[in-house]
Amino acid sequence: MNEKGLLIVFSGPSGVGKDTLLKRLLERYPNIRLSVSATTRSPRSGEENGKDYFFMSRERFQELLSQDKMLEHAEYCGNYYGTPSEPIENWLSEGKDVILEIEVQGGAQVLQKRPECVSIFVLPPSIEVLEKRLRSRGTEDEETIQKRLGAAKEEIAKVYQYGYAVVNDDLDEAADEIAAILRAEKRRSLRNKEQIERMLKNA
Repeated sequence: MNEKGLLIVFSGPSGVGKDTLLKRLLERYPNIRLSVSATTRSPRSGEENGKDYFFMSRERFQELLSQDKMLEHAEYCGNYYGTPSEPIENWLSEGKDVILEIEVQGGAQVLQKRPECVSIFVLPPSIEVLEKRLRSRGTEDEETIQKRLGAAKEEIAKVYQYGYAVVNDDLDEAADEIAAILRAEKRRSLRNKEQIERMLKNA
């Protein structure tokens, strides 16, 4: 029934396995699209415009902001980062579901602008498991790990801003739970209001 795609806000602390979980979802469900962020920083080696980021000038970014064409944005280390709304709206109108993998600050902005979106927060089984995952990377020193754990606790405290919480203990089970959430959201009566009213009008 639902002809328009779902806008999905997808957040969770560093080390919770969001990227791996998204990869599994994208493999299973080809109708899902992953939003590409925009940034004013320079491309790094191997990065592609339109795939890794939309790379643009600071002037162009500010122009999009003034035209309200960014769903969310933030400034880090002198560079802007944000989510352009036009590609997302195009996908949604085509019936594609679009996932925005963003941190809680950006998620709050999207939830305010688009309260009809589906918001999912990915949780670790426990803080202890999260710490173990962070350490298993072997890429960060103790100070960085402690900072990430502190940030994770602050982010998890904001989970109640999200409509759904999914614990990523088993990857397949977590992916199945997210897929079930999306199926249920597509069946919400208000999301199908136009089609239902059209059916009644033509009866």
